[in-house]
Amino acid sequence: MNYEMLVGKRVLVVEDEYLIAEDVRTALTMVGAEVVGPCATVAAAIEASALAPAPDAAVLDINLAGERVFPAAARLVDRGVPCLFTTGYDDIAIPELFAHCPRLRKPAGVRTMLDALATLVAPAAS
Repeated sequence: MNYEMLVGKRVLVVEDEYLIAEDVRTALTMVGAEVVGPCATVAAAIEASALAPAPDAAVLDINLAGERVFPAAARLVDRGVPCLFTTGYDDIAIPELFAHCPRLRKPAGVRTMLDALATLVAPAAS
């Protein structure tokens, strides 16, 4: 897939596992995206979700050291930021508010994540 649509996009990364966060950060940087974060806690994610300008997209690990990312995700959705969830949980664990958000089951490869993000930020066909 062509990742041209990610060039210059601000992508919020919320992940508490350092190595995964670093892999995601590196991959996004290599395709020309600007990384916001990574954030390892819900509090940091909430703070980052309020930044101006808003991120163009967000990659959110659902479980951050036992705390769910949903309060930060709700703020992002309210601002119109498309969110991509990464999780080891079943879809039933995700509130209905986020039914429209794509999900990747962990462990998902970096290329799979980039593909999903590129689709998420691509302009809608008219």
